Amino acid sequence: MSETISGRVAALGHVLPEPASPAANYVAWVRSGNQVFVSGQVPLKDGRCAYVGRLGDDVDVETGQQAAQLCALNILAHLAVAVEDDLSRVVRCVRLGGFVNAAPGFGDQPQVINGASDLMVAVLGDKGKHSRAAVGVSSLPRNAAVEVDAIFEVQ
Repeated sequence: MSETISGRVAALGHVLPEPASPAANYVAWVRSGNQVFVSGQVPLKDGRCAYVGRLGDDVDVETGQQAAQLCALNILAHLAVAVEDDLSRVVRCVRLGGFVNAAPGFGDQPQVINGASDLMVAVLGDKGKHSRAAVGVSSLPRNAAVEVDAIFEVQ
């Protein structure tokens, strides 16, 4: 039996959440050829946004990193569905896009999105090394502190 995404996540002390349903007129993920595009994930836990507010005002960098990590767990939950939880079908994480709900003048977006990047590498190993964007925005849906989307190459 091949190794699973959910098993790797559990070995790190996390639980792979149930994939969240889209909040509007889009799908959670799309496979096109050998790529899986996962729509932006906010830090949902048990159906609610677990991290709200603006970095630099209401939320500190460490809390923002936890929010980004939860976004990454939600991304991995969708990826697991796309590849039937078979880690051997994941070639690599190609790109993460990180959006940080940031107060004017906040400049630590890369450190915040490291929460997602670090988890991706911890779960996928070298397959988790990716290109990335980390940008500050004036607001996010549900007043989420962070949103992250992803592109994976799969077999």
